[in-house]
Amino acid sequence: MKNIFIKTLSILGTLFLVLMNASCEDVLNDSSLNQNDELTLSVSNSELVLDERQPNDKLTFNWTTGTNEGTSASISYVLQIDKEGNNYASAIDYEMGVNSYSFSLSSATLNTILINTFGVQPGATQNFEARVIATVANENVEPQIASVTFSVTTYLPVSKELYIIGSATSVGWDIANALPFTLSSSKPGTFVYQGVLSTGSFKLPVSKEGCFCQDFYTQNPTDATKMVHNIGGSGDDLQWEITQAGQYKITADLLNLTITIEAISGPAFSHIYIVGDASPSGWDINTPREFTQSQDNPFIFTYEAHLKQGSFKILAGATGDWCGEWFRPLTDGQALSSTAVEQNSGCTVDNKWNVGAGEVGRYKITLDTQNNTIKIQKVNLYIIGDGGPNGWNIATPTAMTYTNGNYVYTGPLGSDNATGEFKISKFKGDWCDGDWLNAATANQSILNGNYIITHACDGPDNKWKLQTGNAGNYQITINLDNGTMTVVPQ
Repeated sequence: MKNIFIKTLSILGTLFLVLMNASCEDVLNDSSLNQNDELTLSVSNSELVLDERQPNDKLTFNWTTGTNEGTSASISYVLQIDKEGNNYASAIDYEMGVNSYSFSLSSATLNTILINTFGVQPGATQNFEARVIATVANENVEPQIASVTFSVTTYLPVSKELYIIGSATSVGWDIANALPFTLSSSKPGTFVYQGVLSTGSFKLPVSKEGCFCQDFYTQNPTDATKMVHNIGGSGDDLQWEITQAGQYKITADLLNLTITIEAISGPAFSHIYIVGDASPSGWDINTPREFTQSQDNPFIFTYEAHLKQGSFKILAGATGDWCGEWFRPLTDGQALSSTAVEQNSGCTVDNKWNVGAGEVGRYKITLDTQNNTIKIQKVNLYIIGDGGPNGWNIATPTAMTYTNGNYVYTGPLGSDNATGEFKISKFKGDWCDGDWLNAATANQSILNGNYIITHACDGPDNKWKLQTGNAGNYQITINLDNGTMTVVPQ
């Protein structure tokens, strides 16, 4: 019985070893680990013309597995790229590892490699060859090689920076301080500038380097909506013209060589200042006196003050910059009666208005920034009403005397104990042509100097009222800077 048991175990053990050997042999000879293919290499485009406008284009290499000659050993791959005929002496190697049978290079990456690594000139066509080397992890199997040839035409990449200079800008032709564009995050090669431009011209450099021999984008001679890429400053230097000062948005597409120049509605400037020794500001560029912007028409700015002998000009936009944005006369010393004005920037042309000894006085300056016109008019005060010396004569009233900032009238008010009334105008011509000094309340005592300023016929139309017994000689003194009025019986 014992021998039968031992014999049975022996048979079972032998059977187990046979099964185990068969299993191991099946694993070692698993056909899925054996590769028996001829190694080949192909390229997606054998004559590729790169285009920066097509950033998603790719050059793709595909290869077959090759063979491990039934050894079940793994196969690793190396892809090499070099100029044709260079025998891969300066090849770029890409270690692809195992189980990898494809590799792609984006258009932008490939262009950079060809220009920077292989020295291919932008716009040139160069022949290349690539090969894939398949190495089997078994020393008894020789490496396999497959190759392919192809050509690539490169492009000159557009600049990653763009600037604007010119007489239409606040920096003029100072290229070291050129104003930057912003690179679009959604449109490759597209730049945007938004800001104030004055009348003048501009062009677009690609850097702030001081040499004008750098690359510029200038106007296409046949189409102002297109650009010319002047490499190294070569070519025609055609510039874009701005004929109306204002806020602008410029979109420059360097890939398609197009440009759009859009005027943005609204005034170019929200702050206007007077600067000069003829004005209360003096030559203070940091805290000059400011004009008042009209609520009805935001393009209109007014300033009223005493101007003494000297000169002045009008600062626009930011303070603190002598070479910033200005409104200046067309000629130096231009007559105050002229309505001509131009908006410009920089320090090259520095025309000013001059106030002569005989022109000293209080003025109201009205600047129209939309139409580039200016009115510089002396401010006179007139007593209007049957309680005053000229009655209700608004067309040709007699002006008060202006001396050292004060308007003075000395003479009769009322007559024969009449109970007339009056108000004071800053203009003559028609009833609604300008500003009024009205009494603070209706029928106000002539000895009460409180007043309000009203415009045109907007009212309230309060007046000073003479009472019975008030007729007589008086001296009225008005200081518009201080907002005071005194009436003294004589």
